Amino acid sequence: MNSVPYSRYIFFPVTWYSFLIFTGACAAVFLACREEKRLSLPRDTVIDLALRIIPFGIAGARIYYVLFSWNQFRDNPASVFRIWEGGLAIYGGVIAGLSVLFLFARKRRIPALQLCDMVAPGLALAQSIGRWGNWFNIEAYGLKVSCTSLQFFPFAVQVPADSYSWHLATFFYESLWDLSVFLFLMVFRRKWQRKTGDVFFFYLFLYAAGRLVIEELRTDSLYASSSVRISQLLSVLLCIAVLVRYILLPCRRKSLFSSVTGCFLIPSAFLFSVFILMFTLSFPVFSSLSPLSAVLFLIVYSVFMSLCLFTFYFHAGSGEEKNANHQT
Repeated sequence: MNSVPYSRYIFFPVTWYSFLIFTGACAAVFLACREEKRLSLPRDTVIDLALRIIPFGIAGARIYYVLFSWNQFRDNPASVFRIWEGGLAIYGGVIAGLSVLFLFARKRRIPALQLCDMVAPGLALAQSIGRWGNWFNIEAYGLKVSCTSLQFFPFAVQVPADSYSWHLATFFYESLWDLSVFLFLMVFRRKWQRKTGDVFFFYLFLYAAGRLVIEELRTDSLYASSSVRISQLLSVLLCIAVLVRYILLPCRRKSLFSSVTGCFLIPSAFLFSVFILMFTLSFPVFSSLSPLSAVLFLIVYSVFMSLCLFTFYFHAGSGEEKNANHQT
């Protein structure tokens, strides 16, 4: 593949961006149908849910993008509806989709977290596929790469609007991360899942942890204020919410810090709080790093955060088992 796409269109007027989003949605529905059978849910639950989630998810992704980039549409409000020109934010789509899912679950009297577990792996795969639409649109790229030895695709991409200079291919990093999350969830759901909702919460944490750092590398982020990137802020909140579920709630059991693995929780929680402080205050963590160092930092950080959650999860589970055995 070249470092610059030959065209935005697969064939006129169908863009690669819309085609890849459609492909990702189809893959997500296919996987959810398989999960529907595995979870013994009523037949056609996935189809009925998809017919509601997909349109509302796209609308939510567009509304989210418009709200945090209103200056781009203020002079021509009609351009808000030109969705084929790009401008979707995945967090907006996830928020809208989850809202529809919870309403659907309440109406059908199906546990909402069970539906969340059903769609989570497919959602991660759909995000991995859809991210390549950013390459065809020449967007979602990162910091400029000045080192000639690093100017190759897919580590970096050329941006025509910037005199064909090389920039970090952050869309590719996120696509690769989302694919890794998908593969992990597919294994996790069969081998390690203990409770309904675990697959979904692992998806939220892993996606948010990766997005937290990748967003710092990008140059086209949406901002909640002049210095705070909205996607990083949401990522922090999601990570905290999931960690609260798997750390603070089990802390009520006295056995939590009595084991060897419990000693890992305190420094991990401290390091995570440092990351939260850095990113919420838009700390210029990458300003003094080379692009390669920044990517290596992303890899190490993502692996570290994944291990943290995995440790918290299984340690909390061991505490629950000890408590159950004690009661027995």
